[in-house]
Amino acid sequence: MGYFEFIRSNIAWLLAGFILALNSSFGQTFFISIFAGKIQSNFNLSHGDWGSIYMIGTLASAIVMVWAGTSSDFLKARTIGVLVLVGLGLATFLMALNPIVWLLPITVFLLRFLGQGMLPHISAVSMSRWFISQRGKALAISNTGYALGEALLPVLFTVLMLSYRWQNLWVLASLFCFLMAPLIWILLKNERTPQSLSKEVTTFGLRGKSWSRKQVITHPLFWFMLPALIGPSACVTSFFFQQVYFAEIKGWTHLQLVALFPIYTLVAIVFNIVSGWALDKFGLDRILPYYQIPMILAFILFYFASTQVGLALGLCFLAISSGANSTLPTAFWAEYYGTQYLGAIKALGTAIMVLGSAIGPGMTGHLIDLGFGIEGQYFIFGLFFLFSTILMYLGIKIYSRDKILE
Repeated sequence: MGYFEFIRSNIAWLLAGFILALNSSFGQTFFISIFAGKIQSNFNLSHGDWGSIYMIGTLASAIVMVWAGTSSDFLKARTIGVLVLVGLGLATFLMALNPIVWLLPITVFLLRFLGQGMLPHISAVSMSRWFISQRGKALAISNTGYALGEALLPVLFTVLMLSYRWQNLWVLASLFCFLMAPLIWILLKNERTPQSLSKEVTTFGLRGKSWSRKQVITHPLFWFMLPALIGPSACVTSFFFQQVYFAEIKGWTHLQLVALFPIYTLVAIVFNIVSGWALDKFGLDRILPYYQIPMILAFILFYFASTQVGLALGLCFLAISSGANSTLPTAFWAEYYGTQYLGAIKALGTAIMVLGSAIGPGMTGHLIDLGFGIEGQYFIFGLFFLFSTILMYLGIKIYSRDKILE
């Protein structure tokens, strides 16, 4: 089934996944970091102070996510999606109104838990459950919502901030969340597994069985994959979180930097779709071990780049891995460990991702305060992805054999 026919036949479910992913933007680092300078100035915070607040709020959301994410195993996406969208609308409104510095960690927690954690989790788990034979396409299409937000919102809100108070822009985000909640309710009125796809709702993982979350944690492949799972969120989040400072040390304006983000997003969208197609066409094992190689090149380029051309090239490499990262890890959980307990397992994966996004900004902010430049940190990030790629290759090579026993 081609992409256009697939979309036409399943438009309601795919559009719901798209909207959930799009609204997750308001809890993502690429959006929150637009306001980093304003927040630091308004509350008199250093890079390390703001990084610590961000880390605390994000770390708390990762802890809660381990348990809250299991709700997708027994609540319909229609119900939980609407509840989370309304909650995120209230969280963005709190950011607009908050005058007290000690409320910042709570606000960040709500934004990160509901936006970065729950919304993409609900979208990804739903796509993986509703679509089996076309799982790659479904994940790729729904994830374009996130990519669209990443492309448009930084430029749009940076331009709007030139004319409007930054708090008013958070009110705008809040209104958008409230408007999308009833739309999700309508789209998922007939929530079910699409008839055009496999009738089998539950698929099995390694050794032909459904794995529980406890069993996944004790399986060696999980530990081979852990650096690859935590690395993108930690390092890419740090890049977007420190975007204002990075532009400053490179001698560019913030607007000059965010003006290149649509290039990043366009490439990410393309490789999100390509990875979904490749997943269905060639299988997970042939592409998963290699998808972080472009990220190695990206962070090394960020270290050396002195022109916007070099930065644009680095963003392209970053986007290749980021686009694939939107699709492949979710498919990994479903294919290797089954879908019966996918909500609980994916909640663990989401918590790992959120944990990485907590560690990254806090670590980079403190290192900057200590005099360790962000460019040198990016070179180390590149070496980290070399390490994660080697481990991922070895893990898949060893344990993919167990799928023969299914």
